Amino acid sequence: MPSAVSGPEAHRYRLSGTARQGFALATWGFFAGFATVALYGPAAVLFQDQMRLTGVSLGLLVAAPQITGSLFRIPFGAWVDRAGGRVPMLTLLGLSLIGVWGLVFILATTAAIDFRLYPVILFFGLLSGCGVASFSVGIPQVSYWYPQSRQGAILGIYSGIGNLAPGLFTLLLPVAIETWGVMGSYLGWLLFLIVAASVYAWFARDAYYFQLRAQGVGADESREIAARHGEELFPKESVWHALMVAAENPRTWGLMVLYFVSFGGFLALTVWFPIFWVNSYHVSMVQAGILGGAGFSLLAAVIRVYGSALSERFGAERVAVLAYSIVLAGALLLTLGRSFCLSLAGEMFIALGMGTANATVFRMVPRYVPEAVGGASWFVGGIGATGGFMLPPFLGAVVDALGRRGYAGGFFAYLVLAVIALIVSSGFCRIGMQRSGPAGGQH
Repeated sequence: MPSAVSGPEAHRYRLSGTARQGFALATWGFFAGFATVALYGPAAVLFQDQMRLTGVSLGLLVAAPQITGSLFRIPFGAWVDRAGGRVPMLTLLGLSLIGVWGLVFILATTAAIDFRLYPVILFFGLLSGCGVASFSVGIPQVSYWYPQSRQGAILGIYSGIGNLAPGLFTLLLPVAIETWGVMGSYLGWLLFLIVAASVYAWFARDAYYFQLRAQGVGADESREIAARHGEELFPKESVWHALMVAAENPRTWGLMVLYFVSFGGFLALTVWFPIFWVNSYHVSMVQAGILGGAGFSLLAAVIRVYGSALSERFGAERVAVLAYSIVLAGALLLTLGRSFCLSLAGEMFIALGMGTANATVFRMVPRYVPEAVGGASWFVGGIGATGGFMLPPFLGAVVDALGRRGYAGGFFAYLVLAVIALIVSSGFCRIGMQRSGPAGGQH
């Protein structure tokens, strides 16, 4: 591969790769890994029928990929500051690949899936979900390639493209199941992951600083050489110190609450809406995939780009208040709605609100935790995303308690969460109004 730098340093140190290449491959790895959010959600009703799952068991199953995907965000994001992004990303994709392979093996060798296989299928869901943590690897991987003046725009594109993956797979998996069957569909997913990991392994390059460090060059000399070739951002000396400083700032926890509701809530509903549509309105699995994929997940991912532009113009705090108000309206429609049209309207309101809110949170991080932006980003992204695995089992428990009415009643949780997020975002808005200048850029 041709080097992006020229002269004796490029020849001596074998520096290779470009910023565009770093961005493209990080985005590709994130897209491939993040798709596993939708591993079980679109096909959940099939597993529910065959294994006779309770609501809680079903909620835990569809949430399994989010458990590892959320908890691994902090350690793998921190690992990038030591090893660059390539090895952590390949590790996550490799673990995800093993998980999908295990699921394919179970489906191929078992005539009928019953509840005795539930722990095994749950375990392979946990493994598969490791790819969801690729978000926290790709963010710094891209950041180290680009000057700080361009990071807001480029990371917005990175997040927007990667967040399309769950919606697309929610759309495609039910169609694939009708065409190829369950085993054939997951085999196709496995092949996709093999190709994705292979492409990433072949073409991905770390930023120049990490290439130099891997060749044994000292930290100070590596910074000097990389800086001469355009690199502006370098890892901090103490990752855990940044985490501790961020944890001591109460505003970090406020931002974490906002991200729990918007992004954690988004992950949970991505896997729950297909179940909701099938069991509440008896639509087909393909129709549920369209409603959950295009009607919610893709809409939320696309609107995130516009939410970023609104935050830039009007301030992230004000836009957050508006966004969580829309989430509140959507949750109210879903909770009280007794018709297909009202429920669909509620789903779309929540998608618009969550997509917009997702764009605001990381724009506030450098504004309110300037002394530890990296540490705050890891906390907010990692712990905030845990909503993705905490909420589906709760929604399932409401179904167990109320029966079919519980599918609508469970959205009361989102009413409560939206109110909490409104209170927190209003607090940030008041603080922001006392300051001058626009909200901080996305990290």
